[in-house]
Amino acid sequence: QYTYPDQDPYTGETRRTLYPPIEPYRTGSLKVDDVHELYYEESGNPNGKPVVFLHGGPGGGSKPKCRRFFDPVRYRIVVFDQRGAGQSTPHASLENNTTW
Repeated sequence: QYTYPDQDPYTGETRRTLYPPIEPYRTGSLKVDDVHELYYEESGNPNGKPVVFLHGGPGGGSKPKCRRFFDPVRYRIVVFDQRGAGQSTPHASLENNTTW
């Protein structure tokens, strides 16, 4: 497995690292139409500045690593899965799930 050097080879700047792993303090689902419910989770500081993270897609879901991109002391981190992806239900459903 390749590991990146601590310093950028071109600028010499020290690379940033991820914040330590944390667990969500709240998880749930949000009904968005007659078919779909989106999975969401909140972690970090409940009184912090809200930040919303949407994972890449389509088809993938959020991962615990997504919580580590933000300072959990400063931010209320809200991560959710797109329709039909990750822990959202129904899984892989294309009904009412287009970009048109």
